Amino acid sequence: MSNFLKEKAQSLAYKLLDPIVNMVASIGITPNMVTVTGLLLNVVATAYLIFQNPATTGHTALGIWGILVLLAGSLDMLDGRLARVYNQSSAFGALFDSVIDRYSELVMFLGICYYLIIHHYPVSALIAFLAMIGSVMVSYVRARAEGLGIECKGGLMQRPERILLLTGAAILCGTYSVFFRSFQLYEGRSLLAIADELIIFMVPVFVLAVLANWTAMVRLQESKKALTHKK
Repeated sequence: MSNFLKEKAQSLAYKLLDPIVNMVASIGITPNMVTVTGLLLNVVATAYLIFQNPATTGHTALGIWGILVLLAGSLDMLDGRLARVYNQSSAFGALFDSVIDRYSELVMFLGICYYLIIHHYPVSALIAFLAMIGSVMVSYVRARAEGLGIECKGGLMQRPERILLLTGAAILCGTYSVFFRSFQLYEGRSLLAIADELIIFMVPVFVLAVLANWTAMVRLQESKKALTHKK
């Protein structure tokens, strides 16, 4: 059922992307150019978080970061579609895309961890770091398994799911800061007198930390079985 929904969502995304793909191809933009643009957007998003004033109240910056990273993630889908539709796929192109994706993801988590540290959330920064480890290992186990000649796509939290979870949480947290933070409950206390609004972002990050590392272990076990049968 999950694969069915995923295929339907992917089909819908491609229908929306195809006009953009055709326009991009018509002006001579290559898949590698799109890939690099996605990396640069992630760098801009991370720089935006790093240069935030730690004394700033609220977390509106996370919302802006989420929008930028979501846009960068959409470019990751665009470059693959462009390569397939216009027969620009190559072995090096696939390698280049994978390498840049890893850089983009690590830069993205650099921004998150730094932001949490300068705002005095050391435990949250540790959780984000664990999420980064899991995210990298999900991709690494698949790449290493495929290098050994086996397919390895099991588990949850592949890159699109990771991007959607993080950016959705960041945008929701930022939106809360913009529109609801000043609302009062009683005796002049804000809505977050009991709980910090960052929890809106950190609960999904914690879920990602757990599921990404679990997925890496699931893929490792699947690879072990496949390699055993291959012998």
